[in-house]
Amino acid sequence: MHKDVISTNNAPQAIGTYSQALAVTGGTTVYLSGQIPLLPETMEMIEGDISAQIHQVFKNLTAVCEAADGRLNDIVKLNIFLTDLSCFPIVNEIMAQYFTQPYPARAAVGIKELPKAAQVEMDAVLVK
Repeated sequence: MHKDVISTNNAPQAIGTYSQALAVTGGTTVYLSGQIPLLPETMEMIEGDISAQIHQVFKNLTAVCEAADGRLNDIVKLNIFLTDLSCFPIVNEIMAQYFTQPYPARAAVGIKELPKAAQVEMDAVLVK
């Protein structure tokens, strides 16, 4: 098995031992690493509330999808990690601005903390 690395400067660069995304050669499935609300140009957290963070995460995911020759709507599984689950209605509201039906399968998990004090992180599986 050979893995193709998916990488773009339009999303934050990896801040650890991982790739932005990987595809198995010959396959149509792409595995996207978690994205937090970093600005790709500065690698700094976006300023603003949870809404701004959620929008930035979707922008980062979109950039990685496009680098994989896909679209955000090609995501079939989305995992959402929140440091405050009471923000989940905000995720739903903003997610509706980025996806059309049929929506991806999804999980939302409340966790204690995320890298760089982010309030939200998302990873995904995309099928082209």
